[in-house]
Amino acid sequence: MNITIGKFAEAGNVGVETVRYYQRRGLLPTPTGYNGVRRYGIEDLRRLKFIRQAQTAGFTLDEIKELLDLDAGDDRATARELAKVRLVSLDERIAELERARSSLRRLVRECASKSTGPCPILSSFGI
Repeated sequence: MNITIGKFAEAGNVGVETVRYYQRRGLLPTPTGYNGVRRYGIEDLRRLKFIRQAQTAGFTLDEIKELLDLDAGDDRATARELAKVRLVSLDERIAELERARSSLRRLVRECASKSTGPCPILSSFGI
């Protein structure tokens, strides 16, 4: 595999500017150019897909950089700790979203049960 940045970005389902941003952040290496054209290989694509999957799991770019740095070694304990921290954060966010959903469901029921007066949904948001 020896592809240009456009094809590389497409293969990783990101934009060219995203690839460049990841390079500036140190997440992706900037390949050397051949006749002024940079070429990407299979290892670059593996790394790009790792970044995207880690983002989907909720890791920040700083955390992903740390995970990528661990990839070169065999430091399972650190990787596991990073994942545990991310799980706690995701659990907190899920709880927050569940509270918001519950509150909104209650407001929708109240709105449906009232035919006159101010809308409970709008009133609860301060309108």
